[in-house]
Amino acid sequence: MSAEENKVLFQRAYEELWNRGNLSVADELIAPDFINHAASPGSNRGPESMRGSVAWARNAFPDLHFEIEEVIGEGDMVAGRLTVSGTHKGSLMGEPPTGRSVRNNHMHFVRFREGKVVEHWGVREDLGMMRQLGLVVVPGPRLLGRMLVDRAKKLRSRLTAGR
Repeated sequence: MSAEENKVLFQRAYEELWNRGNLSVADELIAPDFINHAASPGSNRGPESMRGSVAWARNAFPDLHFEIEEVIGEGDMVAGRLTVSGTHKGSLMGEPPTGRSVRNNHMHFVRFREGKVVEHWGVREDLGMMRQLGLVVVPGPRLLGRMLVDRAKKLRSRLTAGR
């Protein structure tokens, strides 16, 4: 297939699988020997792994939406710059729903063979998503300073206690 045809398949996968949650198209779009390099080992092979990833994400974010900002294709590879958004209404890695909305940037690289996806690599902004959900706090300069002072006090008390 041409690079242009692969770009159309890339867009179709995000629109039908991820945005609509139409899991039935996975067998049509994903090769049996598919490898998802962005997923955990043991859950990264074949169409079933893609169905599992989509179901997991859409359970946590029922209104999940990938906006394709840019797609580039060359040979059997397609690269896409996407913006993902959704509202956290289901369990996410054991965390209860926060009701908060997220919006993050992704890059996805997909290799095709004979009209099916055979490999996927993803670069996601997971820390940014967790911060938007309020599940991770990254210390700013004031908090970091207080943390360092507190750590120094604890270290000093351990050192003086050992005398």
